[in-house]
This record gives sequence, C-alpha cells and structure tokens, in this order.
Amino acid sequence: MENASLPGFSDNVIVRKSFEFALTIIQYADALESERKYIIANQLLKSGTSMGANIWESQNAESKADLIHKLKIAAKEAKETEYWLLLCKSSDGYPAISDKLEKLLEIQKLLYGIIHSSK
Repeated sequence: MENASLPGFSDNVIVRKSFEFALTIIQYADALESERKYIIANQLLKSGTSMGANIWESQNAESKADLIHKLKIAAKEAKETEYWLLLCKSSDGYPAISDKLEKLLEIQKLLYGIIHSSK
C-alpha cells in the first residue's frame, strides 16, 4: 500500500486499519453510486471515512479527555457504518459487502479497548 509511508501510519495499528478501511468504503461507495444507490452510498461514505478521520485526529489530542472524546466519536461513526453495511447486506440488489463487517468489528474492538484502557 502506497500510504504506508505516512508519518505514524505503519506503527499504529488502529490508525492503519481505519485508514485502510476508509479506502475500502470509498471503493464500495463508488460501486453503490454506479448502481444508482446514491443516498446509501453518501451515508456510508460519510460515516466510514469519518471514523478514520476521528481516529487520525485523536493522535494529536490535547489531553486524555480529548483523546477519549475523539475515539468515542469514532466509535459512534463505526456503529453508524455498521448499520449502513447491514442494510446493504440485507437488501436485494446491492453489491456484496464481502469482509467489510469483519474488518469493522476488528476496528471497533480496538477502539473499545483503547477507550476502556484510557479511562
């Protein structure tokens, strides 16, 4: 992956996994749009990339409370992303979500673990 050279990218598991996940969400949203599923594509694109953006931003938190707050926002975005993916999985005529839910669950577990251990 060409983005592995970004500062702090390869040595931070949750940053790397959320970034890679966001890339897969961008591709999936493109596939949804090509099938004219614009509203779901837009919602999924926003929540799926916002999760990673909040994790990325948390790396420069001003305090422990700020870190936890940003990661909690990321966890909420992850939950919303899970909802949209489940809708796609359960609806007829939508492209297969492949292993996106499993990858999301892995990120959610990491998020919850970091939030819990940071308190």
